Amino acid sequence: MAQTVLHTANSRGLADHEWLKSHHTFSFSSYFNPERVQFGALRVLNDDTVDGGMGFGEHPHDNMEIISIPLEGALQHKDSMGNVATIEAGEIQVMSAGTGMYHTEYNKNKGEPVKFLQIWVFPNKRNVQPRYDQVKIESPAVPNQLVQILSPDPEDAGVWIYQDAWFNLGKLNQGSNADYTIHRKNNGAYIFVIEGKVEVNGQLLDTRDGYGIWDTEGFTINAATDARFLIMDVPMEL
Repeated sequence: MAQTVLHTANSRGLADHEWLKSHHTFSFSSYFNPERVQFGALRVLNDDTVDGGMGFGEHPHDNMEIISIPLEGALQHKDSMGNVATIEAGEIQVMSAGTGMYHTEYNKNKGEPVKFLQIWVFPNKRNVQPRYDQVKIESPAVPNQLVQILSPDPEDAGVWIYQDAWFNLGKLNQGSNADYTIHRKNNGAYIFVIEGKVEVNGQLLDTRDGYGIWDTEGFTINAATDARFLIMDVPMEL
Protein backbone atom coordinates (compact mmCIF):
# COMPACT_ATOMS: atom_id res chain seq x y z
CA MET A 1 0.00 0.00 0.00
CA ALA A 2 1.28 3.44 -0.94
CA GLN A 3 2.71 5.63 1.79
CA THR A 4 2.13 9.38 1.64
CA VAL A 5 3.00 12.65 3.33
CA LEU A 6 1.22 16.01 2.97
CA HIS A 7 2.88 19.41 3.39
CA THR A 8 0.33 22.20 3.00
CA ALA A 9 1.45 25.61 1.75
CA ASN A 10 0.70 27.34 5.05
CA SER A 11 2.72 24.78 7.05
CA ARG A 12 6.01 25.70 5.37
CA GLY A 13 8.78 27.66 7.04
CA LEU A 14 9.08 31.34 6.06
CA ALA A 15 12.13 33.58 5.95
CA ASP A 16 11.12 37.22 5.41
CA HIS A 17 14.11 39.48 4.77
CA GLU A 18 12.00 42.25 3.19
CA TRP A 19 13.83 41.96 -0.15
CA LEU A 20 13.50 38.14 -0.03
CA LYS A 21 10.55 36.02 0.95
CA SER A 22 11.43 32.33 0.98
CA HIS A 23 9.01 29.54 1.85
CA HIS A 24 10.79 26.35 2.92
CA THR A 25 9.06 22.99 2.43
CA PHE A 26 11.99 21.30 4.19
CA SER A 27 14.29 22.47 6.99
CA PHE A 28 16.55 25.23 5.74
CA SER A 29 18.68 27.95 7.36
CA SER A 30 16.93 29.14 10.54
CA TYR A 31 13.85 26.97 9.88
CA PHE A 32 14.21 23.50 11.38
CA ASN A 33 11.54 20.85 11.69
CA PRO A 34 12.88 17.38 12.58
CA GLU A 35 9.93 15.78 10.77
CA ARG A 36 10.64 17.77 7.59
CA VAL A 37 14.33 17.45 6.81
CA GLN A 38 14.05 15.78 3.40
CA PHE A 39 12.02 13.51 1.15
CA GLY A 40 14.47 10.80 0.20
CA ALA A 41 17.18 12.42 -1.91
CA LEU A 42 15.16 15.67 -2.14
CA ARG A 43 16.76 17.91 0.48
CA VAL A 44 15.57 21.48 -0.27
CA LEU A 45 12.47 22.90 -1.93
CA ASN A 46 12.44 26.68 -1.54
CA ASP A 47 9.78 28.90 -3.09
CA ASP A 48 11.56 32.27 -3.41
CA THR A 49 10.45 35.79 -4.30
CA VAL A 50 13.24 38.36 -4.72
CA ASP A 51 12.55 42.09 -5.07
CA GLY A 52 13.75 44.02 -8.10
CA GLY A 53 17.53 44.46 -8.30
CA MET A 54 18.16 42.43 -5.14
CA GLY A 55 19.72 39.01 -4.68
CA PHE A 56 22.18 36.63 -3.07
CA GLY A 57 25.85 37.66 -2.81
CA GLU A 58 28.67 35.23 -3.44
CA HIS A 59 28.26 32.03 -1.41
CA PRO A 60 29.65 28.47 -1.60
CA HIS A 61 28.16 25.06 -2.31
CA ASP A 62 29.64 21.56 -2.50
CA ASN A 63 28.42 17.99 -3.07
CA MET A 64 24.87 18.92 -3.94
CA GLU A 65 22.81 18.99 -7.14
CA ILE A 66 21.20 22.46 -7.24
CA ILE A 67 18.29 23.16 -9.57
CA SER A 68 16.62 26.53 -10.17
CA ILE A 69 13.32 26.91 -12.02
CA PRO A 70 12.18 30.54 -12.56
CA LEU A 71 8.41 30.95 -12.49
CA GLU A 72 8.29 34.71 -13.18
CA GLY A 73 10.98 37.20 -14.16
CA ALA A 74 14.72 36.63 -14.70
CA LEU A 75 17.70 35.64 -12.53
CA GLN A 76 21.21 36.92 -13.21
CA HIS A 77 23.79 34.20 -12.42
CA LYS A 78 27.58 34.35 -12.04
CA ASP A 79 29.85 31.62 -10.68
CA SER A 80 33.44 30.64 -9.95
CA MET A 81 33.46 28.36 -13.02
CA GLY A 82 33.29 31.46 -15.23
CA ASN A 83 29.62 31.21 -16.16
CA VAL A 84 27.61 34.41 -16.51
CA ALA A 85 24.00 33.83 -17.54
CA THR A 86 20.41 35.00 -17.29
CA ILE A 87 17.80 32.38 -16.42
CA GLU A 88 14.21 33.24 -17.25
CA ALA A 89 10.79 31.70 -16.79
CA GLY A 90 10.61 28.80 -19.24
CA GLU A 91 14.16 27.64 -18.46
CA ILE A 92 15.82 25.34 -15.92
CA GLN A 93 19.31 25.70 -14.45
CA VAL A 94 21.45 23.02 -12.80
CA MET A 95 24.73 23.10 -10.91
CA SER A 96 26.59 20.01 -9.76
CA ALA A 97 28.54 21.62 -6.92
CA GLY A 98 30.85 18.63 -6.45
CA THR A 99 34.24 19.55 -4.99
CA GLY A 100 33.04 23.12 -4.43
CA MET A 101 32.07 26.32 -6.21
CA TYR A 102 30.83 29.85 -5.52
CA HIS A 103 28.02 31.77 -7.20
CA THR A 104 25.79 34.83 -7.01
CA GLU A 105 22.13 35.20 -7.96
CA TYR A 106 20.37 38.52 -8.52
CA ASN A 107 17.05 39.70 -9.86
CA LYS A 108 18.02 41.10 -13.24
CA ASN A 109 15.05 43.49 -13.40
CA LYS A 110 14.79 46.41 -10.98
CA GLY A 111 11.11 47.05 -11.59
CA GLU A 112 9.60 43.64 -10.85
CA PRO A 113 10.18 40.64 -8.56
CA VAL A 114 11.59 37.33 -9.68
CA LYS A 115 9.92 34.15 -8.44
CA PHE A 116 11.71 30.82 -8.64
CA LEU A 117 11.96 27.37 -7.13
CA GLN A 118 15.35 26.43 -5.69
CA ILE A 119 15.73 22.67 -5.29
CA TRP A 120 18.61 20.67 -3.82
CA VAL A 121 19.07 16.94 -4.44
CA PHE A 122 21.70 14.77 -2.74
CA PRO A 123 24.05 13.35 -5.43
CA ASN A 124 24.90 9.68 -5.88
CA LYS A 125 28.52 10.58 -6.67
CA ARG A 126 30.60 12.85 -4.45
CA ASN A 127 33.48 15.21 -5.23
CA VAL A 128 32.80 15.46 -8.94
CA GLN A 129 34.16 18.28 -11.06
CA PRO A 130 31.69 21.17 -10.66
CA ARG A 131 29.50 21.78 -13.70
CA TYR A 132 26.79 24.16 -14.90
CA ASP A 133 24.02 23.92 -17.46
CA GLN A 134 20.75 25.57 -18.38
CA VAL A 135 18.18 24.70 -21.03
CA LYS A 136 14.84 25.91 -22.23
CA ILE A 137 11.91 23.88 -20.98
CA GLU A 138 9.73 22.79 -23.86
CA SER A 139 6.18 23.75 -22.96
CA PRO A 140 3.51 21.30 -24.05
CA ALA A 141 2.03 22.21 -27.41
CA VAL A 142 -1.31 21.42 -25.82
CA PRO A 143 -2.22 21.09 -22.15
CA ASN A 144 -2.73 17.78 -20.38
CA GLN A 145 0.82 16.55 -20.84
CA LEU A 146 3.82 15.86 -18.64
CA VAL A 147 7.14 17.27 -19.86
CA GLN A 148 10.40 15.77 -18.58
CA ILE A 149 12.85 18.50 -17.58
CA LEU A 150 15.52 16.53 -15.64
CA SER A 151 16.94 13.01 -15.55
CA PRO A 152 20.19 11.07 -14.84
CA ASP A 153 20.92 10.77 -18.59
CA PRO A 154 22.92 13.52 -20.36
CA GLU A 155 21.33 12.42 -23.66
CA ASP A 156 17.77 12.65 -22.34
CA ALA A 157 15.38 15.61 -22.37
CA GLY A 158 16.10 18.55 -20.07
CA VAL A 159 19.12 18.85 -17.78
CA TRP A 160 20.86 15.94 -16.03
CA ILE A 161 22.19 15.39 -12.51
CA TYR A 162 24.28 12.88 -10.57
CA GLN A 163 21.26 11.06 -9.15
CA ASP A 164 18.62 8.57 -10.28
CA ALA A 165 16.00 11.32 -10.36
CA TRP A 166 13.48 12.51 -12.91
CA PHE A 167 11.52 15.79 -12.86
CA ASN A 168 8.38 16.43 -14.89
CA LEU A 169 6.32 19.60 -15.31
CA GLY A 170 2.61 19.14 -15.81
CA LYS A 171 -0.14 21.42 -17.07
CA LEU A 172 -3.72 20.16 -16.89
CA ASN A 173 -7.04 21.70 -17.76
CA GLN A 174 -9.85 21.37 -15.24
CA GLY A 175 -11.39 17.90 -15.38
CA SER A 176 -8.45 16.27 -17.14
CA ASN A 177 -5.89 13.86 -15.68
CA ALA A 178 -2.42 12.42 -16.18
CA ASP A 179 -0.98 9.06 -15.21
CA TYR A 180 2.54 8.92 -13.78
CA THR A 181 4.72 5.81 -13.43
CA ILE A 182 7.61 6.04 -10.98
CA HIS A 183 10.82 5.41 -12.90
CA ARG A 184 12.77 3.22 -10.52
CA LYS A 185 12.10 0.72 -7.75
CA ASN A 186 12.69 2.32 -4.34
CA ASN A 187 12.01 5.79 -5.75
CA GLY A 188 9.15 7.97 -4.58
CA ALA A 189 7.54 11.06 -6.09
CA TYR A 190 7.01 14.48 -4.57
CA ILE A 191 4.31 16.58 -6.24
CA PHE A 192 4.46 20.37 -5.79
CA VAL A 193 1.47 22.36 -7.02
CA ILE A 194 2.64 25.58 -8.70
CA GLU A 195 -0.86 26.87 -9.31
CA GLY A 196 -4.41 25.55 -9.20
CA LYS A 197 -5.81 22.48 -7.48
CA VAL A 198 -5.22 18.79 -8.17
CA GLU A 199 -6.24 15.51 -6.58
CA VAL A 200 -3.76 12.67 -6.08
CA ASN A 201 -4.59 9.35 -4.46
CA GLY A 202 -7.78 10.86 -3.01
CA GLN A 203 -5.94 13.86 -1.54
CA LEU A 204 -6.92 17.34 -2.74
CA LEU A 205 -3.90 19.65 -3.13
CA ASP A 206 -4.08 23.43 -3.39
CA THR A 207 -1.59 25.95 -4.78
CA ARG A 208 1.90 25.51 -3.26
CA ASP A 209 0.93 22.33 -1.41
CA GLY A 210 3.39 19.42 -1.54
CA TYR A 211 2.57 15.71 -1.46
CA GLY A 212 4.98 12.79 -1.29
CA ILE A 213 4.05 9.27 -2.33
CA TRP A 214 6.14 6.10 -2.27
CA ASP A 215 5.87 2.30 -2.06
CA THR A 216 3.78 2.42 -5.23
CA GLU A 217 4.37 1.95 -8.95
CA GLY A 218 2.52 5.11 -9.93
CA PHE A 219 -0.51 7.33 -9.48
CA THR A 220 -3.00 9.53 -11.34
CA ILE A 221 -3.23 13.31 -11.02
CA ASN A 222 -6.70 14.76 -11.55
CA ALA A 223 -7.14 18.49 -12.15
CA ALA A 224 -9.83 20.05 -9.93
CA THR A 225 -9.06 23.38 -11.66
CA ASP A 226 -6.66 24.42 -14.39
CA ALA A 227 -3.33 23.56 -12.77
CA ARG A 228 0.45 23.48 -13.10
CA PHE A 229 2.65 21.23 -10.99
CA LEU A 230 6.11 19.72 -10.66
CA ILE A 231 6.75 16.00 -10.05
CA MET A 232 10.13 15.14 -8.49
CA ASP A 233 10.87 11.40 -8.74
CA VAL A 234 13.80 10.62 -6.38
CA PRO A 235 15.40 7.70 -4.51
CA MET A 236 13.91 7.24 -1.06
CA GLU A 237 17.16 5.79 0.32
CA LEU A 238 20.60 7.36 0.01
